Amino acid sequence: MLTRIDHIGIACFDLDKTVEFYRATYGFEVFHTEVNEEQGVREAMLKINETSDGGASYLQLLEPTREDSAVGKWLAKNGEGVHHIAFGTADVDEDSEAIRGKGVRVLYDQPRRGSMGSRITFLHPKDCHGVLTELVTAAPPDATDH
Repeated sequence: MLTRIDHIGIACFDLDKTVEFYRATYGFEVFHTEVNEEQGVREAMLKINETSDGGASYLQLLEPTREDSAVGKWLAKNGEGVHHIAFGTADVDEDSEAIRGKGVRVLYDQPRRGSMGSRITFLHPKDCHGVLTELVTAAPPDATDH
């Protein structure tokens, strides 16, 4: 069962400038940064708030590290802006299979590693009214490092 909005992914051309905008404008601070080689992105997670299920809600700022990455291709076509929405779930495997059973295309056969050690998969935007949708199971609290 989906429990919260885990994060909103925002594609950007310059991660450092975009982080500075969100810091200076809204006071959001970087909670975590990493490079995800598999997905070809450099990212910053800005924590917005804690949630009642022990998770949190974030803005995920994504800068492509290569033009042929999914985010790189998306930026070339659409420019900067909202790339995807991610919903938190206690069990990404179970929920993605349940959603697949309802006729929605799940983009990964098996969930992959996401930000901060999470497990993720994506749902096809054409099956979700034009919205690329991510399902996220957060890593156990002792498994993450900021």
